[in-house]
Amino acid sequence: MLDKTMQFLEIPRTEPEKIPVEVRSREFREIYVSFDPKAASQQAGRCLACGNPFCEWKCPVHNYIPNWLKLIEQGKLFEAAELSHKTNSLPEMCGRICPQDRLCEGACTLNDGLGAVTIGSIEKYITDEALKAGWKPDMSHVRPTGKRVAIVGAGPAGLGCADILVRNGVAPVVYDRYQRIGGLLTFGIPPFKLEKDVVEKRRELMEGMGVEFRLGVEIGRDISLDALLAEYDAVFLGMGAYTYVKGNFPGENLPGVIEALPYLVSNINRELDLGGEFVDLVGKRVVVLGGGDTAMDCNRTAIRQGASSVTCTYRRDEDNMPGSRRDYKNSKEEGVRFLFNRQPIEIIGNGRVEGVRVVETRLGAPGPRGRRNAEPIPGSEHVIEADAVVVAFGFTASPAPWFAEHAIERHADGRVRVSADACRPFATTNPKVFAGGDMVRGSDLVVTAVFEGREAAGGILDYLGVTAAARAA
Repeated sequence: MLDKTMQFLEIPRTEPEKIPVEVRSREFREIYVSFDPKAASQQAGRCLACGNPFCEWKCPVHNYIPNWLKLIEQGKLFEAAELSHKTNSLPEMCGRICPQDRLCEGACTLNDGLGAVTIGSIEKYITDEALKAGWKPDMSHVRPTGKRVAIVGAGPAGLGCADILVRNGVAPVVYDRYQRIGGLLTFGIPPFKLEKDVVEKRRELMEGMGVEFRLGVEIGRDISLDALLAEYDAVFLGMGAYTYVKGNFPGENLPGVIEALPYLVSNINRELDLGGEFVDLVGKRVVVLGGGDTAMDCNRTAIRQGASSVTCTYRRDEDNMPGSRRDYKNSKEEGVRFLFNRQPIEIIGNGRVEGVRVVETRLGAPGPRGRRNAEPIPGSEHVIEADAVVVAFGFTASPAPWFAEHAIERHADGRVRVSADACRPFATTNPKVFAGGDMVRGSDLVVTAVFEGREAAGGILDYLGVTAAARAA
């Protein structure tokens, strides 16, 4: 009989089934079917329970991965849900959208030829199934402190901060300019990766814990920061990074050139029946510029809208593309054509987009950040015909005009400056204001924003003199 610790030799890595490409490429629902209890238990049982779990170290929130895998193998669903929430405020979302191939699963010991444990799919399974079975966070030990904190932004950082505060008896009131919570979880990430009822279920869960949401309220327009500072004991800023990076080449302002985020938001507004201008690429030859996760989202959205063709260009090679390998694979399956080592130098057209002029590149010496630079190859210019061009080069910080008047200092690139003090992390230069997520780090992963929101909550608790009984609970 095979030793249970050697199950990985008998049971291969298995991923959840995917909806067939001919079906999924015409609709916006999630493409992965969930594990059933038997499959989840079998896949969890492949874990080696390493003495020094690399998966846990590579995870930005340092999930107790081997521990909750063991609980799922044993059929202890509620215990696994409790443990999963000890380190992560949004596990069901991270299980869906984290690039596990670059994080936990990429670091899995079995990833060296035997197939990493399907950590992300099991993480998603745990919370989804626990909620269906009636699980709720245990708040019976929480005692109110009488303290109140305003949170600006209902995205991953704000939700992570609210989660820790409410578990420690501090009342969080979350403001957001949108009518739904989630930030980019709702309005940026397409439903084929994260269906929006998942986000709404998290809202219900957090409201049941005691988090209050005041939506459709923009700070600086509907209410001032001064008012928040007067009413609350502290303020947390989790406002994200929404300024899109331009290519700064000719033709970028031609009709038919589309910014990635407004494009994605317009499609989600249509799916959620929220109104607003709709950018429809049906029947168009679409070129997406960029190789990150946002570019993959735009590729696959255009396919589902019925574009006649979708071509994605990236200035480096395939191995250096920053986007999720899973999303890249799904994009190719769904009909996206990829052109690597192509750098756009001009968008051409007579009154409207007609194509993108690109130059072929080769990788040269590493730049200041260690990545090899893309160097143009002389004489390799050519035109890719297009009716629409989506620019997906990423996002930078979007500092509010009221930062300066409240002594909230920024870095030269607009990111908010925060303290690295271990006792009071993520404090801004205004002692009553804390910040975290993309507006501090720069555009990054959902899971890193969750981590920073949770860590900032610990700093707020220290500022308020509240003992962090549930800092990681």
